[in-house]
Amino acid sequence: MLRMAIQQHDHISARNIWRVAYPIILGSVAQNILIVTDTAFLARLGDIALGGGVIGGLFYQVLLMLGWGISIGGQIIIARRIGQGAQRTVGRLVEHLLGLMVCMGLFLLITMRLGAAPLLRTMVQSADVLEAGQHFFNHRIVGLPLAFVGYTFQAFYVGIGRTKVITITTVMVVLTNIALDYGLIFGHWGLPAMGVAGAAAASVVAELVGAAAFTLYTLLMFNHRQFNLFRFSRFRPKLILRILNVGWPLMFQFTVSVFVWFIFFVLIEKLGETQLAASNIVRSVYNIVLLPIWGFTSTTNAFVSQLIGRGDEQHLGVLLRRVLRLCLSMVGILAVLCLTLGEHIMGIYTDDAALIAQTLPTLRVVALASLSQAMGFVLLNAVSGTGRTRVSLAVEMLTLMVYMGYAYTSTVALRLSLPAVWCTEFIYGTLLALGAWLYLRTGRWRGTAV
Repeated sequence: MLRMAIQQHDHISARNIWRVAYPIILGSVAQNILIVTDTAFLARLGDIALGGGVIGGLFYQVLLMLGWGISIGGQIIIARRIGQGAQRTVGRLVEHLLGLMVCMGLFLLITMRLGAAPLLRTMVQSADVLEAGQHFFNHRIVGLPLAFVGYTFQAFYVGIGRTKVITITTVMVVLTNIALDYGLIFGHWGLPAMGVAGAAAASVVAELVGAAAFTLYTLLMFNHRQFNLFRFSRFRPKLILRILNVGWPLMFQFTVSVFVWFIFFVLIEKLGETQLAASNIVRSVYNIVLLPIWGFTSTTNAFVSQLIGRGDEQHLGVLLRRVLRLCLSMVGILAVLCLTLGEHIMGIYTDDAALIAQTLPTLRVVALASLSQAMGFVLLNAVSGTGRTRVSLAVEMLTLMVYMGYAYTSTVALRLSLPAVWCTEFIYGTLLALGAWLYLRTGRWRGTAV
């Protein structure tokens, strides 16, 4: 438990950091197995299916970030209350967060089923890719409220530092998705052959399994009375406003960040369908290289908020050095594997020689860029963990302006090679790290209340 861990003499030891981070990393491993599986299956259907899957999937991910940002805002407040020793107030906070997330998910489901098609038509050039992307998205969006329920429980468990359940639940989600991918994409086991839509439908069922697993575990196997959880006391508008006050900058930050990532792939699509397919494979492998980052950034966020709640702000520098050392070591190992085993990794996805030739040089670029991403994300999450989420939003927005400028110039204006286009990742990680580090050095975050 995180609170017990940080009450020890060396409460921010590498061991305690790892204890909280590794279940989240394992959960991320499982999630990325899901992405690799989806990509590998869709690649067998051809470049159009693969391109449609990435366009529809990224558009869905933009909407996911609306809920993710609010859930991280809730996580920051939960962690602060734990640091302050006010764990009995956490249950009411989680209940309000859950209600807010479900309402938001249902609203987005209804509006996006009606409004997504016109947006996609304005951005995607290939009619075939557009049709596949719309087909994927129309099925995938059904799972949004379920994903938001999962985010709420994840925010609770990361905030209190009990993260092992996240790994267990994620493994259940992934196994469900892989089995249904195989059945619904290709029509095995008596299931209909749905193609691209089958991958989306499989993910929706998997998200249902995840939401149900979190709920049942919390009700039946977790001492929820310790936090006054599931009491469902009267509605408190001020508590919703408190969550939104911390969470809306993160919601906007994450949504814009992923939307820019979506636009990045839209720009690559204008270079050609093969380049888009190659970039989707790179994205899948890149996500694996970045796996350790998600565990360490969530841990950083929670530890920083608890440190401030305990009045231990002077230990922030020590915490960040230890997190960065661990994170860079793990990301570096994965990057080296990509540099040395690139051709073997590509064989998992495709046997198309032309596609592999497009992909390998780009894979080498992102493997090296992953180190800058590790520094950028850890430091930026330290800023948001202080409660200064508007500052982290400002750092992200300034970085994305430069990022998009280079992406547009390299694809539309200059039509550079795919590896040159993907150098955007160096720019993004480096500027995030620099902006967050400069702010943390000012000390203006000290004593921030949430």
